[in-house]
This record gives sequence, structure tokens and C-alpha cells, in this order.
Amino acid sequence: MPGFAVDVGEDSMATVVIIMGSKSDLEHCQKISRALDRLGVEHVLRVASAHKSPLKVLEIVKEYDRADVVFITAAGRSNALSGFVDAQTSKPVLACPPYSNKFGGADIFSNLRMPSGVAPLVVLEPEQAALAAAKILALSDRALDQRIRSYQAQKREEIDRDDREVQRQQESA
Repeated sequence: MPGFAVDVGEDSMATVVIIMGSKSDLEHCQKISRALDRLGVEHVLRVASAHKSPLKVLEIVKEYDRADVVFITAAGRSNALSGFVDAQTSKPVLACPPYSNKFGGADIFSNLRMPSGVAPLVVLEPEQAALAAAKILALSDRALDQRIRSYQAQKREEIDRDDREVQRQQESA
């Protein structure tokens, strides 16, 4: 599932580590993974719970806590994972919680209010979380920066194409 490797140094590999709170978050995390694949960003998927297996979370953070890493956390309900990971690393942490209709979506609040000294960023959509992580890694990777620029150009082309189509529909109506 990981994308291809992006070489950023002798012993350092730019990586996005996606940590999900449980396997039930896998489908959500696979959306992040596919978006990272499209951008050519190396990544791994891991499962660990801040509530049920905090020592495992610590092991994962320690394993990947190096120069070029961004953590993306995905945990629903009560999301302690994002804040817990963020408190253990100086690297960027993006919280991308799967949306749930349970509780009217109010479980999102556990991602928004963090204690002092803890600052995971919240990005609600999987594709956007992947893009945000890639942009962070692109600060030190020119090739990735170019892939992001190409992706953005494609998105602009899609909008232009859609605009032309809507205009044609209006003219023929």
C-alpha cells in the first residue's frame, strides 16, 4: 500500500505515519493512503489506541520520530490519540478523524480542544489531510513540491472544464 520512496537524505526517508485508533478506522485511512500514493509520498499504516494501548503508541512514535516525518492520526469517538501523539513528538501531527453520525457529529469536539502545549492540526477530509502532510514534507523536497504543483494544476483544469460545461449547458437551455 505505501507509495514510492522519496529520497531526502542518506539515512532519512520522508514518511507519513498514519496511526488509526482501531481497525474500524481502516477504510478512512485507506482514503488518506490512496491520496498519498497519488502524490508519491511514502507512508505506513499502523493501529494503536491511546486509550487501550498507549505504550504501543509511544513505540510507534519513537520508531518514526525522525527528521522528515508527519504523523496523521485517525480516531473517532473520544480522540485522545491525536493529542497523545502530538505531546510525544516535535514533528507535525494532523488529526483526521472519521466522521460519525453518532452523537450528531459532536465527537469532533474531542479533536478541537487540546490542553496547553499540545497542538495537532485538524483536517477533516482524508484527501486534504494527505495534501497537508505532503505540503509539509515538500518544504525540504523539491520533487514533491513539483508533484503538488501538478496536482493543483489538475484541480484548476477540472474547475475550468466544469465551468465551460456549465456555460455550454446554459447557452443551450
